[in-house]
Amino acid sequence: MSSPLPDDTDHRLTELEIKASYAEDLLDRLNEVVVRQQAQIDLLLREVAQLRREQPDGDVRVVRSLREELPPHY
Repeated sequence: MSSPLPDDTDHRLTELEIKASYAEDLLDRLNEVVVRQQAQIDLLLREVAQLRREQPDGDVRVVRSLREELPPHY
């Protein structure tokens, strides 16, 4: 068996370092997305809780007339 050429090993090592750098960058960007989405989820949960507190009775459903659903230009 012959040992790999030094240039080949250096090239392979460089390619691995490049791939690792791209993977690290991708991981950082994905982490930022996850953090931003969690903040949005937390905000939405607070808004839903606020709407539930403002609703007079959680069991009462408001029945609206179909006429109320017509667009204003009718």
